[in-house]
Amino acid sequence: MNNPTASLGLPDEEMDLRGTPCPINFVRTKLRLEKMAPGALLEVWLDPGEPIEQVPDSLAMAGYTVEQVEDRAGFFALKVRRPHEL
Repeated sequence: MNNPTASLGLPDEEMDLRGTPCPINFVRTKLRLEKMAPGALLEVWLDPGEPIEQVPDSLAMAGYTVEQVEDRAGFFALKVRRPHEL
């Protein structure tokens, strides 16, 4: 299946988890990724501090590819891709 937005780095889905504490934000991100198509890109909005420090590392350890962490005004946008196989 060809995804025309993949080459542009545009997410297939977005999730706003600002205000969500650890580890709930990691769990919700992982559950959403498991429902997405292999190769799909998810953008997750996370608070500074513990969420942005913990969630990317936890996702990488779980086998997901963290493609970008962008510092936006007051929060971070994390782009993570579901691999074709876990």
